[in-house]
Amino acid sequence: MRVLVLGAGAIGGYFGGRLAESGVDVTFLVRERRRQQLAERGLRIESVQGNFHLEKPKWIMAGEEAEAFDVILLSNKAYHLSDSIESIAPYVSKDTVIIPLLNGIAHMETLWDRFGKENVLGGLCFIESTLNADGDVVQTSKLHDTVFGEWEGGKSERVLQIAEAFSKINGRFKASSFIQREVWHKYLFITTLSGITTLMNAAVGPIQSSPHGVELTRQLAEEIALVMKSWDAPIDADIVDKQIEMFTSTHAGMKSSMLRDMEKGLPVEGDHLQGYLLKRADQLDLSTPLLKVVYNNLKVYEQKREADK
Repeated sequence: MRVLVLGAGAIGGYFGGRLAESGVDVTFLVRERRRQQLAERGLRIESVQGNFHLEKPKWIMAGEEAEAFDVILLSNKAYHLSDSIESIAPYVSKDTVIIPLLNGIAHMETLWDRFGKENVLGGLCFIESTLNADGDVVQTSKLHDTVFGEWEGGKSERVLQIAEAFSKINGRFKASSFIQREVWHKYLFITTLSGITTLMNAAVGPIQSSPHGVELTRQLAEEIALVMKSWDAPIDADIVDKQIEMFTSTHAGMKSSMLRDMEKGLPVEGDHLQGYLLKRADQLDLSTPLLKVVYNNLKVYEQKREADK
């Protein structure tokens, strides 16, 4: 099974590296700067789950000739989706399976429109990782899981084949019979986590111990869940309780990837996550005051970032 991983960053580099470590035929689709790093240092993973050094990773640059791949993992940020679609298009055949690991839900229709529903599975990942100054992947928590499956449910033969091919990874590639539900649950969790940590400009610990931190986190989660229910999203009735319990038990140093991006002065996915929900809320005249505060905080950050360029 030939696998193409779009990007070799904090997510693509980690899961692509782990797949290569387990013997899967992995190629990374990278830009010039990342290609130079891989050529000089290889792909290095520093992880609480065990370090790994892939001395000579396989890569291609966008536009280079290559046969279509069996599986393509999308690990890009949402704001790069249009460019990412054009980059992978030459390597997609009628039999190629695309597994997006992006946060949120907005990207699914875009991928369906370009490649057809039959070529796109649902997918998500749970991992806390970043790139250091040398371009090495640094992974800092026990979670390093990927979940994927047929959007309409069940476990098809191709999903089972992928699960088997990826079964030896140091990590988890789990096939799900209910990927829609799991994607919506992840959407709720990551939008709440990124929203509250960027609003407070803090890791989870200070929010947990502040006078109203958990209360505000719950309010934000309930507003997001309200919008999702208006969409008839298949979320569990008690999902907010479960996720707040998860939030309060999360290690104190945990930061959302969005907060890490803000600390580095990078773009953020506010429009794709919080903004996408707010559009729905405004259409239905739903009350989401804290979600609006979170979103406006992100837009102010973007304005300042643009002004500083």
